[in-house]
Amino acid sequence: MAEPTDRTFSGPDEAIMEATYQALRKHGYADLTIQRIADEYGKSTAAVHYYYDTKDELLAAFLDYLLERFVDSIHDVETTDPEERLELLLDELLVKPQENPDLSVALLEMRSQAPYKDAFSKRFEQNDEYIRYMLKAVVNHGIDEGVFNDVDADHITRSLMTIVDGGRTRAVVLDDLESLETARQTASEYVDAMLR
Repeated sequence: MAEPTDRTFSGPDEAIMEATYQALRKHGYADLTIQRIADEYGKSTAAVHYYYDTKDELLAAFLDYLLERFVDSIHDVETTDPEERLELLLDELLVKPQENPDLSVALLEMRSQAPYKDAFSKRFEQNDEYIRYMLKAVVNHGIDEGVFNDVDADHITRSLMTIVDGGRTRAVVLDDLESLETARQTASEYVDAMLR
């Protein structure tokens, strides 16, 4: 399993990440420029370039930042109950994106560049591996506790990720946020059928 990045974001670095977040939501990946990020940052492009030489380098760091935020949100979950934890993970993956559909569009645009940009590809692969690891750990914990059926946790995890990826893609490509709700319900039905 690929570990999440060891990089920490604080001070100007975090402010640039937040500016990138806002600029991506407003302009999308295709129309994103360092100038637009600098405008959100409230400083010059030189101030952004002081930390990041290129837009791609900045966006690779932004993907690390998003994974760090996701990991933090998962670590903030206080329950160790496997059923509750799995439901919270699925909510994080399928309900939370409904709050920021513009960011979902920008991330899908970036994902489409992954075959051509090694830094993006590595980040998306790392993010996917980490999310699958988290899901699989919860499923295995539930099996060990006798809460879930004794199943192939890897297969269950890959199936859930297929539901997540499909729902997210349909929501963006078809501009249909109901796809996320459908995917969330489908994930629950799948969990009920396979794990309980």
